[in-house]
Amino acid sequence: MADVETVALEVSGLSKGFGEGASRVTVLDGVNVSLRRGAFDAVMGPSGSGKSTLLHLLAGLITADGGEIRVGGTSIRELSDHDVTCFRRRRIGLIFQDFNLIPTLTAEENIALPLLLDRQTPDAAQIEALLARLGLTHRRSHVPLKLSGGERQRVAIARALVTKPDIVLADEPTGNLDSPAGRAFCELLRKMNEGEGCTILMVSHDPVVAATAKRVHLLKDGRFVDGFDTGHDAARVATRYLETMQS
Repeated sequence: MADVETVALEVSGLSKGFGEGASRVTVLDGVNVSLRRGAFDAVMGPSGSGKSTLLHLLAGLITADGGEIRVGGTSIRELSDHDVTCFRRRRIGLIFQDFNLIPTLTAEENIALPLLLDRQTPDAAQIEALLARLGLTHRRSHVPLKLSGGERQRVAIARALVTKPDIVLADEPTGNLDSPAGRAFCELLRKMNEGEGCTILMVSHDPVVAATAKRVHLLKDGRFVDGFDTGHDAARVATRYLETMQS
């Protein structure tokens, strides 16, 4: 087992399929990956390659057919449904394409929600710091409908970070943002990783977005078939992706 002090995520032999009998489709077939604390990695692959399924498995939102998932040294697959829900709330930050904010809550209330659900009293200074860091102080009392797409995604970042999780999982986080907002979001993630040491695993189909990460893993036919440092070079990421998928 990897050193829990240095490894945020360890996945071995992870498999998942859907359907039964002749109609069964294997989506993931023996996936292995390990992320050290402070890593910022991205996953790329063709549509339907299992990228989102992988993140949902890592978050404990769906159950794997086989393999091991350890977050901060804890095996998710050994937890009960109730315990995995609590674990996810406390130890895993989630950022989705469609934001998943509660429409009747303000930005500040959405940020504090994971703590409130866990019956914790939010640290006012921490909430204030997150609002300021993400440029949301003046929007704290606005409900999601009154926020731009970029502002809603920043609220989602703050919500993902409020519990100081072992890892943040981001599933196509720029999918509902225009190009300027998408670039701003990527820059925020980079700053969170470099400045705060936040561990991030992000799924994206966009080489420009993936190049924000330090390292990219390419998913094909249910397995990781390549992994490389991005150098934050979108052209390099795009070229390597195309070469691998066409081989």
